[in-house]
Amino acid sequence: MKVEEAQAIEQEGAQELRRSVRWWRLLLPMGIGLLAVGWLFWQEAGRAHFEPVAAGTGTHQWVDTNGNSTVDADAPGEVVARAGGDLRAVSGWDRLRAMHLARYGLLLLLGAALANVLRDLGYVLRLRVLSGGTFTWRQCFEVTMLWEFSNAAAPAFIGGTSIAIYVMSREGIGLGRSAALALATVMLDELFFLLFAPLVFFGVGMERLFPPELDAAMWGLPVQALFWLGYAVIAVMKLGIFYSVFFKPRAIKLLLVNLFKHRWIRRFRPRIAAAGDDLIAASTELKGRPAGFWLKAIGATWCSWGARFLVLNCIAAAFYPVNGHLLMYARQLVLWIILLISPTPGASGAAEFAFVGFMRDLLPAGALLVVIALLWRLLTYYIYLLAGVLVLPRWIRRTRG
Repeated sequence: MKVEEAQAIEQEGAQELRRSVRWWRLLLPMGIGLLAVGWLFWQEAGRAHFEPVAAGTGTHQWVDTNGNSTVDADAPGEVVARAGGDLRAVSGWDRLRAMHLARYGLLLLLGAALANVLRDLGYVLRLRVLSGGTFTWRQCFEVTMLWEFSNAAAPAFIGGTSIAIYVMSREGIGLGRSAALALATVMLDELFFLLFAPLVFFGVGMERLFPPELDAAMWGLPVQALFWLGYAVIAVMKLGIFYSVFFKPRAIKLLLVNLFKHRWIRRFRPRIAAAGDDLIAASTELKGRPAGFWLKAIGATWCSWGARFLVLNCIAAAFYPVNGHLLMYARQLVLWIILLISPTPGASGAAEFAFVGFMRDLLPAGALLVVIALLWRLLTYYIYLLAGVLVLPRWIRRTRG
C-alpha cells in the first residue's frame, strides 16, 4: 500500500472516530431508543389483554374463529364478552403492577450480565488469538470496547469496521495487518451465523419460527423472505471474501481497479486500489495459519455469539416462566438479520419496535414486554455507548505519539 493511501485511510478513520464521540452522535441513538420505548409503553399499557382463568370465573370467552389454537385478541370475534367464560380482561397497567421477580430472578439477571461479559470475553480472546499475541490483554479489551462503541454509534448497515481498522493500526501493527484482522473477524462472525442459524431453526421448526402473525406484528413486512434474503447476502459475501483472501487476492484487486476506470467513478479508484492492497495483505497474513489457530479463533467466536443471544432468555426468565427458550433464541437470530437494514445508529428505535413484534407471542403482552425490551437494550446496546465514552479518552492518551 502506498504511503499516501495509507495516510488517507488512517486519517479517514480518525475523523470518523472523532465524529462518533460528538455529543449529538451519542445522545441521538439514546433519544430515539427512549422515545420508542415511551411510545410502546404508552400503547401497551392502555391495551386490553386476556389471560386464562378457572372455567366459569372469567368475563370473556375464547371462540378461536381463525382455528389456530391461539388466543388472538385482535382477531374479529376471537374473544367475546361472556360472564362465566374462561378468560378475563387485564390491562397493561395491571400486568405492570403485578410484575415481580421469579423465584430465582436475581440469579437470572446476574446470569444475563455474565452472558454479556462472556460475549465480550470471547471477542477479546479472539483478537488475542488473531493478533498472535501481539496485542496485550489490555489492548484487546480496549480495541473490543471501541469497536463495539463504533458499532453502536454508526447506522446498523454500516457498522464500525473502518474505525476498528484505524484503532488497531494506531496500536502499532500496521494498516495492512489491521485490515487483515478486521477481515478475519468478519469472516468468523459470518461463518458462525451461516452454520449455527440453520441448526437452531430446524430444531425449532420453521412453522413456529415464522408464524403468519409475525408479519402482521412487523407492519406487514414479509419477515421470512427478508431473513432468507439477508442470509443469502451474507452467504455470498462470505464466499466472496473467502475466495478473494485465500485464492485470488491480486486478481480481485485488478478487477476492482478496472471496474472503477470510468470517468464518473474514477475518483474512487485510489480508495479501491488501497482496498485491494489490504486484501493482498490480508491474504499474506491469514494464509498458512495452522489448524489450531483457526480452531481457537472459531471457538472464541462461537462462545461470544452463543452467549450474546442468551442475555434475553435470562432477562425474560427472571420475570416470566418462558416455555419456548429455544424458540426465543432462534427469533433473536432472525431479529439480528432484520435489524441490519436499519438506518438508525445501532438500530436504535427499530430494535425496540421489532422486539415487541417478534416476542409478543412468547412473553406476556403489555407494559411488562416493553420493560423486558428496555432491560435487553440496556445490557446489549446502551452499555457500549457508555463503555466507549469511558475507554476512549484513556486510549487516546495512551496511544498519543
